[in-house]
Amino acid sequence: MSSELRPGYKQSELGVIPEDWCTHTMLKASRKILDFRGRTPRKLGMDWGGGDIPALSAGNVKMGYIDFAEECYLGSDSLYKRWMTNGDVEKDDIVVTLEAPLGNVALIPDNRKYILSQRTVLLQLNVETTFSPFLFQALMSQSFQRLLTENATGSTAQGIQRKKFEKLSVVCPPIREQRAIATALSDVDALLAKLDALIAKKRDLKQAAMQQLLTCEIRLDGFSGKWEEKRLGDIAEIRDGTHQTPKYVESGVPFYSVENVTRGDFTNTKFITEAEHKFLTKSFKMRKGDILMTRIGSIGDCKLIDWDVDASFYVSLALLKINPGFSSGFICHYSKSSFFQKETELNSLQHAIPKKINLGPISIIKIKIPCDLAEQEAIAAVLSDMDADLTALEARRDKTRAIKQGMMQELLTGRIRLM
Repeated sequence: MSSELRPGYKQSELGVIPEDWCTHTMLKASRKILDFRGRTPRKLGMDWGGGDIPALSAGNVKMGYIDFAEECYLGSDSLYKRWMTNGDVEKDDIVVTLEAPLGNVALIPDNRKYILSQRTVLLQLNVETTFSPFLFQALMSQSFQRLLTENATGSTAQGIQRKKFEKLSVVCPPIREQRAIATALSDVDALLAKLDALIAKKRDLKQAAMQQLLTCEIRLDGFSGKWEEKRLGDIAEIRDGTHQTPKYVESGVPFYSVENVTRGDFTNTKFITEAEHKFLTKSFKMRKGDILMTRIGSIGDCKLIDWDVDASFYVSLALLKINPGFSSGFICHYSKSSFFQKETELNSLQHAIPKKINLGPISIIKIKIPCDLAEQEAIAAVLSDMDADLTALEARRDKTRAIKQGMMQELLTGRIRLM
């Protein structure tokens, strides 16, 4: 038995919406849809011509923005005139990818000329019924993206026919309310953009700090001792995990693999029985302060075990048990440097598929390290603080994204009204 509608709401093909809202198909919301998929300079009897007009392909259209860092062709004025025969691209038009990838949406950011290239279509809207920044947000919503997927074809590379796309519907509040909703969501987008920019800046600073601190290019205050070159086997006992696939159980002792290290996720693991764990670790145990290093498939990724641990691991990982007098934190940070990665690649099996590095070659990987343990630990502390700062910013960004998703769910369905 269906529940009664709230006062002021009605049932639509897209669900319950306010009575003064309506639904529009893509075709009805648009005064023009520009689609030049399949058009190439060669088909027009021309070439790109060395001009400065960007040709936007699906590779340039990311979810929410146009990526000008992504490589694109540049066309000449003469090519533009032959290509864009159905009209010019205008600021705040909406460009959508209909295949490979499916459903990325971006606003045209300015009034410069653009050539619409591979796997993209452009929506020029009916301004009397549809506010472009509102529709931009609606097309990015989970409900519309799900609608796209449901109407797409293809398994490995999904796509949707233009005729089907034109028939897809979105809800449309009155224009004033569309503007209010778009403003609220755009404000959150602006905050997310600032957080992304700050995170990128902090990552660059961390890379610069690693380059300087891990090469002795700069020294922390109070340290002036010598550095030395060591082999990994000189500073750590190196073990590999079990070569046999264990019998997994629903719960028990965690069993780590490459994926846990590369994702940094040691919560979602496979499990083995306590009895099997004791058998696998009878000669040694993983301890807090040890380092796990990937050695098959992905090679050279390291994770410091900085928690109390009772777990086993697979042969695709190596365990580095760091000797007294050396800092596990320093070594783990050093493993993120280009120097360590080059050494790992140099000592790997060059033609192995998948990639692989054996325990012997791991032991001869060279690292440069302060002779003074206190300096090792001081450098590790600086870099760990920078990591913690980055982690906090990324968590704030992820929380803000989740808040925006919740806002979209409420605002784009009319559950919450702004006027």
